[in-house]
Amino acid sequence: MPNQTLYQQFCQQVPDLPVFAQPWYLDAVCEGGEWGAAVVQHGEQLAAAMPWFLKRKGPFRYLAMPYFCKHLGPFLHPDFRELKFEHKFYEQLIGQLPAVHAVKQEFHPSVSNWLPFYWQGYRQTTRYTYQLNLQDGLDAVYKGFNRNVRRNLKKAGKELSIRRDMAPEDFYRINLLPFERQGLPRPHSLEFFLRHDAALSQNNSRMIFCAEDGQGRIHSAAYLIWDGRASYYHLSGDDPELRDSGAGLLLIWEAICYTHDVLKLPVFDFEGSMMPNIEAIRRQFGARQAPYFRVWKYHSKAYQALDWFLNRGG
Repeated sequence: MPNQTLYQQFCQQVPDLPVFAQPWYLDAVCEGGEWGAAVVQHGEQLAAAMPWFLKRKGPFRYLAMPYFCKHLGPFLHPDFRELKFEHKFYEQLIGQLPAVHAVKQEFHPSVSNWLPFYWQGYRQTTRYTYQLNLQDGLDAVYKGFNRNVRRNLKKAGKELSIRRDMAPEDFYRINLLPFERQGLPRPHSLEFFLRHDAALSQNNSRMIFCAEDGQGRIHSAAYLIWDGRASYYHLSGDDPELRDSGAGLLLIWEAICYTHDVLKLPVFDFEGSMMPNIEAIRRQFGARQAPYFRVWKYHSKAYQALDWFLNRGG
């Protein structure tokens, strides 16, 4: 695949790359297409890289975000994290992208400069994830919780217990319950989820939590993943008949504590949502907005019209 070997070498030299951009993660989640990377060298040094996921739809080729992949984007080697290098190397990365009818990517929040993409005719909209800074300790985090969150946490803590030994197949089942309750199709297959899970497990980058009552009923489950800079509240699921127990809130708190006490990471990332009802819950935990860029460019008006029709302009 294009530049995969160079990109793997780049990743070995950049310890703070997001989990979503790791080659082993891309191997697991790039279903229905192929991934590669633009890689820029400065002398003998690998200076910058931008992974991509190529898909096809009829006669059209386009770069998109793989499922389960929250962020990609351009990344720089630590020796070149200055604005002058960003401008220079991002332009070169753009020039190396495959010839396609459209490009869409959601950059990692650490990428604060999209100006070289603007100069090349790309468009951008700002989106938000929500993050907690854990560097001041768990007491400070807990004090930032809304009063209702703290009350519901205390209630749930008395009635439920936390397990960390849930099988991925069992998590998949409870993760689908909200979709089944709403009559929605399954967003992903068991085979795809297990391939993604195996990659994370083999690289010691995930933990599954579940909350159960005294009768052994699972109320809620949560799937936490991480990299060298942050943990991400990646997936969750609730039993619709037991959702009033506060189990979901309890698992968020458990994941926060795990991030601080076990992983020793400074940031807990809710992995974002632009939906008002979900955003409100994130704020109740005292989380702060972290902006990130959705960047795109159409090279084909025909594909743009098709894409708009399929997504109703969304």
